[in-house]
Amino acid sequence: MALENTVFPSRPDSLSLPVEEKGEGEEEVEVATEATTSTGVFNLSEELGHVVTTDTAPSPPPLVKVRRSFQNKLAERQFQATQAQHRKKIVPEKERGRFGWREARKRQRYVEKNGRCNVQHGNMRETYRYLTDIFTTLVDLNWRCSLFVFVMAYAVTWLFFGAIWYLIAYCRGDLDHLEDETWTPCVNNVNGFISAFLFSIETETTIGYGHRVITDQCPVGTMLLLLQAILGSMVNAFMVGCMFVKISQPNKRAETLVFSKHAVISLRDDKLCLMFRVGDLRSSHIVGANMRAKLIKSKQTQEGEFIPLDQTDISVGFETGDDRLFLVSPLVISHEIDAHSAFWDMSQSQLEKEDFEIVVILEGMVEATGMTCQARSSYLAEEVLWGHRFSPMMSLAEGFFDIDYGAFHHTFEVDTPSCSARELSLAAARLDAHLYWSISSRLDEEPTLTNQAAKQPDSCSANSKVGEPTFIVGEMTDIQEQSGLGELNGSVATDQSESEA
Repeated sequence: MALENTVFPSRPDSLSLPVEEKGEGEEEVEVATEATTSTGVFNLSEELGHVVTTDTAPSPPPLVKVRRSFQNKLAERQFQATQAQHRKKIVPEKERGRFGWREARKRQRYVEKNGRCNVQHGNMRETYRYLTDIFTTLVDLNWRCSLFVFVMAYAVTWLFFGAIWYLIAYCRGDLDHLEDETWTPCVNNVNGFISAFLFSIETETTIGYGHRVITDQCPVGTMLLLLQAILGSMVNAFMVGCMFVKISQPNKRAETLVFSKHAVISLRDDKLCLMFRVGDLRSSHIVGANMRAKLIKSKQTQEGEFIPLDQTDISVGFETGDDRLFLVSPLVISHEIDAHSAFWDMSQSQLEKEDFEIVVILEGMVEATGMTCQARSSYLAEEVLWGHRFSPMMSLAEGFFDIDYGAFHHTFEVDTPSCSARELSLAAARLDAHLYWSISSRLDEEPTLTNQAAKQPDSCSANSKVGEPTFIVGEMTDIQEQSGLGELNGSVATDQSESEA
């Protein structure tokens, strides 16, 4: 580094910086040199090998002109941008958990929240199977393709039969005798392809304007007329049926069947239960509503076979009939976590580490149309709230029950043990066993205490005469007091019966 303010009359050449000429594409950058905090200025020269100290007062740091080319600056900026992107990739994304921050996990849904199955079929070679069920194939098409097929079906048949009518007129020579009044054509007033096309439309749609009519001098035209009428009726029945079925599909009815955004786990009747809420927004009901639930989770068998997206049934009351719903108002569907449940060994801490998906399916018949409707939704592991309960949303109004759908997705926290259902069941069993054995031990101690009291000598019994009853004063235990054993404190036992006395 160079020092501008120095006391030496001349400075060595080793302390001076080489000066380069300013070239094209270069710019000057002023760099402030660092100054020490002491009163002197230190300058270290590698060539001189010693330190030169001046006792001058501290002065502001001088500016040194450093030249950098535009290519160097561009390369430096690209390097800084690359380093920033690399740091973003290294730092893992984190999310807030109940036990602190943890790394975010990207989960792929098997069934979306709106019920759409996130599955795409690929590498299908037997595509001819779609043509064997052409009606279902047309119904399953989207609306854009369905309208295109609908328009093209009529347009192609009209053009096809219009071309045949024009070909008949051309072959019979009707087009060459347009001005000849003595000539009887196959179809009157057909003088070109446009007129033949219009006649085809009138025939198939049975409009019959009366200007273009077929004559009795053309048996080929009569047969073609019958064929077009039959095929036209078939095309009408097929296409109108497809459009009617597509319009009346109950898929849109499922849009008014709503599921709660989260599922909850809390105690119900001293048992852990998995619960979610379902409701119907329409006043027309779903007849014969039935609820099912599936657990989607990959597993590995004992033989080492990996089963991706294995499906396990989740009981929502099939044994008791609770899965058959009367869906007039929103209902909370409950799954009791017992020994047969897939969540038997799952605790609150393990829930945040699990990777699974719960698919819920509501099936029923639409009351207005009589067609079967199915609504689906799903819950990931992060959408299951431990220790929560759904807020009530029904209130009694004047003459009716009021449902507040604003609280449909709302939950609130409740006191819930964080252990698994297995641990909770074992703790309850230990408590029951402890109470059972404690009561049994106290009942066994009761006759022992009575015998010991009978063997103790009594001063009063020593002075008693023969034939007089002997009184033994006993002591009632706590068990006797609780269970009603012993009628009086200090019960009387006699050696002789009252008859012998």
